[in-house]
Amino acid sequence: MSSPSQSSVTNRLLKRMSEEAFGRIRSKLELRDLPIKHKIVEPGVRTEGLCFIENGLASIVSSNDDGEAIEVGHIGFEGVTGTNLLLSVSETPTSTFMQVAGRGYMLSADDLENLVEEDRSTQKLLLTFVHAMQIQVSQTSLANGRYRMHERLARWLLMCHDRVGDDELPLTHEFMALMLGVRRSGVTDELHVLEGLHAIKATRGRVHIQDRQGLEKIAGLIYGLPEREYERLLGGN
Repeated sequence: MSSPSQSSVTNRLLKRMSEEAFGRIRSKLELRDLPIKHKIVEPGVRTEGLCFIENGLASIVSSNDDGEAIEVGHIGFEGVTGTNLLLSVSETPTSTFMQVAGRGYMLSADDLENLVEEDRSTQKLLLTFVHAMQIQVSQTSLANGRYRMHERLARWLLMCHDRVGDDELPLTHEFMALMLGVRRSGVTDELHVLEGLHAIKATRGRVHIQDRQGLEKIAGLIYGLPEREYERLLGGN
């Protein structure tokens, strides 16, 4: 497979790199199919590399030995998985898997190390994304602790909508329950609340966004801060 051109990629971090930096890694980027439930980062296992998501949606999930799990981070075409490598940490207790199938460019851990040693501006770019993710995670903690379930669900759907880029979201009740840390029946009840407000229409394995502005109003102040911070620091593409 031929190497990608910088103009052909959709990943916003790859687009933000200098031409020189992208040229260094262009031949080393491996385009991979990322099917639903595919694990990009496994807990306690050496992280293979950075995966620059081109399309689809990846979830960072925190879990314990009893099998309790909840999503703590969302990554789409705006970002990259495997950020522990950017902090010189080879493995992590969290997992990252595809919630919506897509594709992404993999850059090995060794090639990443060479890149950041040679190009400090690219290292700064990628670490800025780590900061943006920290803001997202902190807001997720606030949402989980202080907001009602239908407000959390509205925020979560908005974040999916931002990254999938389609009003039709391929999301199952099972996934939504895992992501929000609630029972499946609880998700069904909250979807009915949002449907009653004419913000969405839920069918089997699908959620259709009918009124995005309505969803934003329901989510309130818990949606928007991480998005604004990302655009402030990394916007422009």
